[in-house]
Amino acid sequence: MGSLGTNPTSFSAFPDDKAAFEPLNPEDVRAYLHKAVDFISDYYTNVESMPVLPNVKPGYLQDELTASPPTYSAPFDVTMKELRTSVVPGMTHWASPNFFAFFPSTNSAAAIAGDLIASAMNTVGFTWQASPAATEMEVLALDWLAQLLHLPTTFMNRTSTGRGTGGGVILGTTSEAMLVTLVAARDAALRRSGSVGVSDIPRLAVYAADQTHSTFFKACRLAGFDPANIRSIPTGPETNYGLDPAKLLEVMQADADAGLVPTYVCATVGTTSSNAVDPVGAVADVAAMFNAWVHVDAAYAGSACICPEFRHHLDGVERVDSISMSPHKWLLTCLDCTCLYVRDAHRLSDSLETNPEYLKNDATDSGEVTDLKDMQVGVGRRFRGLKLWMVMRTYGTAKLQEHIRSDVAMAKMFEDSVRADDRFEVVVPRNFALVCFRIKASGAMTEEDADEVNRLLMENLNKTGKAYLAHTVVGDRFVLRFAVGSSLQEERHVRSAWDLIKKTTSSIMD
Repeated sequence: MGSLGTNPTSFSAFPDDKAAFEPLNPEDVRAYLHKAVDFISDYYTNVESMPVLPNVKPGYLQDELTASPPTYSAPFDVTMKELRTSVVPGMTHWASPNFFAFFPSTNSAAAIAGDLIASAMNTVGFTWQASPAATEMEVLALDWLAQLLHLPTTFMNRTSTGRGTGGGVILGTTSEAMLVTLVAARDAALRRSGSVGVSDIPRLAVYAADQTHSTFFKACRLAGFDPANIRSIPTGPETNYGLDPAKLLEVMQADADAGLVPTYVCATVGTTSSNAVDPVGAVADVAAMFNAWVHVDAAYAGSACICPEFRHHLDGVERVDSISMSPHKWLLTCLDCTCLYVRDAHRLSDSLETNPEYLKNDATDSGEVTDLKDMQVGVGRRFRGLKLWMVMRTYGTAKLQEHIRSDVAMAKMFEDSVRADDRFEVVVPRNFALVCFRIKASGAMTEEDADEVNRLLMENLNKTGKAYLAHTVVGDRFVLRFAVGSSLQEERHVRSAWDLIKKTTSSIMD
């Protein structure tokens, strides 16, 4: 290393440290971002050939990079080199077309550009006045998306007759959407029950199917609900693991008869485990008997509902109180971007509003603007609306629908292949672009044996680095999930994955 190695404290070895520190020097911004963009472009070109899952051990990065921060500056090229040599090999490549685990984390050139520009502007749009365009853009993007989903105008910020009573906000994740609506529902129920303060919280009850995402039950605890009053309603194959409205009514009525206050029901369109769909309209009808808040979690499958052939899954949405969906899952908009719509924005802001003196301003006092800080947990917020708007503005509805339909068609192709091989079974009917399948028990193989064989199949597949699948448990059986939708995926990747599955299965069973 020459003088760099023998005299690390010498300023002569670090000429840049003599100059004035200018972290936003325009020429540095241009040079660094050009290199970053080249890296990104090269990454997307080459990610297909990289192992989807890395072969690293916990703590590897601290061993490769220094455990303590550097005292002196280094050329940006050094930073980029360490990114390539140390960070990239430890990444699970969600962008890989060979990634079939969990749900997709989609992206696009327009979204990346929007996120980059938003990061550069670095606005903190807690109030309209703090950044009018950031608030206006978020409102516009949300209303555009609401129109793509054919949501009732009651969920829109602006309608043809002016400002609506409903509205939306872009949050980080579905967890946040659940938490803020749970808090609003909690406060509304306490007011209805005549509670003094929060003294009646132990009487409030909340409901969801057992297939509902685990984040719901976490959010309930954070919102202060008694865990004893969080109802997880069993589902089964008779409803394709969707929530049975009759069972929901039975449980809510029993709680009401016992002196509890049914407060909130979460219905899901496209559960994480198996893509089950709860009947939104029927659930809303049951909840209305008890004046309970209904929230629809459409984090993944909501994106599909921009296509007319899938929109029926949201039938009855006009009778719910809130709905959330995440374009970062399936609508080509990078993390984080969860869109929450509420039918009455004031019910949300009444629970979440903050109004310190230093944030007071004429625009807020006029009542003509939306201060998005009052629809979320925190105050500060990113300019998330820009990337969502850029995706819709750049690609248009037709291209976005084409993207959804292509993924669904590839998933159907995979499903047909599974059904054609008598070693396998499709465990639940395919909804959208997720196929739940497994090696079926046959001959002397028991269901328990089949569970272990399927677990081994998944492990062996993932070890190859050529595909990545995750699993779930449906009806007490170990099931593999094959989720189509990575932005770079083509039919050939799905076919290659199926060939690998067949080959690996033969090596296990022969």
